Amino acid sequence: MNDETHDEQDPMARLRGADPAAGLEPRAGFAEETVAQAMAETTAPVAELGSARAKRRPRWLPIAAVAASMLVLGGGAGYAVAALGGDHGSTLAGAPPISLPNGQGGAQNGAPLQPGAGQPEMAQDKAMAGSGASDLMMPWGWGRNHFTSSGLSTEAGRAAGYGYDPGAAADPATIGALAASLGIDGEPVLKDGSWTVGAQDGTAPSLWVNLDGTLSFWYSDPAISPWNCPADAACEPSGALPSEGAAIDALRSIITASGRDASSFAFGSETWEGAVTRTAQAWPIVDGQRLDQAWTLELAEDGIVSVSGGLAPIIGLGEYPVVSADEAFGRLSDPRFGAQRTGAVDVLRADAATESETWVPPTAPPATPAQGAAVAWPVTEVRIVDARLGLASQWQPDGSVVVVPAYEFTDADGGTWSVIAVAEESLDFGAE
Repeated sequence: MNDETHDEQDPMARLRGADPAAGLEPRAGFAEETVAQAMAETTAPVAELGSARAKRRPRWLPIAAVAASMLVLGGGAGYAVAALGGDHGSTLAGAPPISLPNGQGGAQNGAPLQPGAGQPEMAQDKAMAGSGASDLMMPWGWGRNHFTSSGLSTEAGRAAGYGYDPGAAADPATIGALAASLGIDGEPVLKDGSWTVGAQDGTAPSLWVNLDGTLSFWYSDPAISPWNCPADAACEPSGALPSEGAAIDALRSIITASGRDASSFAFGSETWEGAVTRTAQAWPIVDGQRLDQAWTLELAEDGIVSVSGGLAPIIGLGEYPVVSADEAFGRLSDPRFGAQRTGAVDVLRADAATESETWVPPTAPPATPAQGAAVAWPVTEVRIVDARLGLASQWQPDGSVVVVPAYEFTDADGGTWSVIAVAEESLDFGAE
């Protein structure tokens, strides 16, 4: 795809335009339900990390900083850029996915970016804007947080782990079958670390298959994309909106053509008001949970605009020792585990929203600090109200991908925090 075509199809611009949460308000009673859940009485003791940490032998590593989460809130509506991999309603099979925070920056968990994609602009905007009051009200991973909880299980155990087997599908036959299902003629060509089929100049349908840990692929057809408009004309996408069933069926057929069992996936679909395309997602289900590596398809009236996913099958890796939920709770403040909020809060606090909507440029600088003035050091109180043991993907230094036990903690505001559940004896802290 050439640079000009890529600019016209900027994925971040498309995501902003596709914001399904724009203008929406939280459902009636949600805030009251959340407060009631958080304030529910319990006879279990309250865990406070300050004293709990003092009872353990400290084993801190000299980590300078924790990378900011890839889940970035954009605009007053709070639409999450990474929301396509999240929960899309109770009709989906399997528990929601869990994603571990990425400790190295860049794409979530080190996952490869789509061809030509750059770093999210909104993440750059956030860094340029600096921290403010709204950051304290919406405590994402880069804030200072004080965690409390009650009633978490102290029982450790063992749980199954899995991995992706890219070598099982990295062959011309598998890639050719996928290309044929997408209507691309030609033989797969291995060059510069990827298999490719079709034209690579943005003028015709093309397929990339990356030699990474999930054998991730990306297909696009610029000829039928409503977003591909002439450079000298206004872009006014048109066409009839495909049905939910049509989008899901198209994605199901592609999964089957690639050699995967479509019945082992959970499917969902979404669109937005005024749209001319519909997206469908498919999450692999393992042990009753959707994994955080979804396949995604965009369908227009004339056919498939784009589709992406991972061709590598999932295999078992045996069992891992797993810490208790109470011990994993301690990892929320351990810099070795870099806990970050990984799920969007369903309710934006009114004061934060109001601040962003009514901000007025200053006409004078701040007041001069007084002698002996207290130093502001804001810390957000985060109360954990629930814990769930599940599975999450983790990229290894050699590029392979494992799917390992992980905990997802839910706080009183409805946000989620995730940490790996594998016991330290099975963690390699020295890997680079």
